[in-house]
Amino acid sequence: MTFKSINIEEKLSKISDLWHPRIVAQMNDYHFKLVKFKGDFIWHKHQDSDETFLVIEGEVNVEFRDGSTTLKKGEMLVIPRGVDHKPYAEDECHMMVIEPAGILNTGDAESDLTVTELKWI
Repeated sequence: MTFKSINIEEKLSKISDLWHPRIVAQMNDYHFKLVKFKGDFIWHKHQDSDETFLVIEGEVNVEFRDGSTTLKKGEMLVIPRGVDHKPYAEDECHMMVIEPAGILNTGDAESDLTVTELKWI
């Protein structure tokens, strides 16, 4: 078996489009995804799974129905299953999302931002 580290900056350099997560690793049934985004996402929730955001570069505001929180570089947040949320970044933000394999990025909401086929980088 060969063990090789994953260089997050190198993987991020391969992503040119916004709001399109890419898988960089899998641990058991969980995917580690990198995504770049800017602007508004959509309101959505993941009914059957928690979701973790880890900010690598930039800043993201995560709105909830009853408030919001801002995550800065190096900060992470676990969003419990079933909680409506909407990420927003005024400037481009780079983030790792950790969630079970097969979870849609838009959860229970369908939009033109829904990614149904994730790619590995």
